[in-house]
Parts: sequence; structure tokens; C-alpha cells
Amino acid sequence: MQLDNRGLKPPQPMMRTLEALEKLEDHESLTIINDREPLFLYPELDERGYIYETVPLEDGSYQITIRKKGTER
Repeated sequence: MQLDNRGLKPPQPMMRTLEALEKLEDHESLTIINDREPLFLYPELDERGYIYETVPLEDGSYQITIRKKGTER
């Protein structure tokens, strides 16, 4: 599943991401693209049992791939 949060003002990117994670199956991952690094999202993901990988993109945005812990491939 992919979610493009670019152009949204806080807290919309975080709210959309957390809503999408609720629909995520155990074996699936969610990839989000944000205008800026979601620093406030990381502690929330840690608390909810997710792992994530952040990659800065050439256009200045960030791609974050999120999975439930224990489902790493």
C-alpha cells in the first residue's frame, strides 16, 4: 500500500498514515511519501510495534516504508 502525503499540512500526514496502518494486514507494508521527515510519527510507530525505513528522495521529500515488527523480509 502506498500513501502520498505531499502537500498536506500537519497533522494530516500523520493522521492519514495512522489510519492506513489500521487497515494494514500483518504481511503487508505501507510506504508513505512526505514533504518532510515525520519526526513525530517515529515514536508513535515504535509504541505501536512497527518498524520503518526512511529514505530521503532527490526532490527533498521522504519515503518511509512501515511494517509490523516480526514481519520483516
